[in-house]
Amino acid sequence: MNTKGKCQSCGMPLKADPKGGGTRADGSVSTDYCSYCYADGKFISPGMTLDDMRTLVIDKLHQKGYPRFVARFFASGLSRFTRWRTP
Repeated sequence: MNTKGKCQSCGMPLKADPKGGGTRADGSVSTDYCSYCYADGKFISPGMTLDDMRTLVIDKLHQKGYPRFVARFFASGLSRFTRWRTP
């Protein structure tokens, strides 16, 4: 799975982010995280778990018209993103 150009938390393509990405502590645009996940150098939901994110992604994709099995497929790859990798 190619993770380049995608939010390293939720997997959303950064080009689809209306703000162009989240913001770092210095106010610059993050090239790693979207504006829904990251602002001012911090995660918007710091206590979110990988399972929480999977549920959120599945629900959001389903709301956008994707069948649940397709949404689950996309969500199954979240553990490859930087935020969820264990050191």
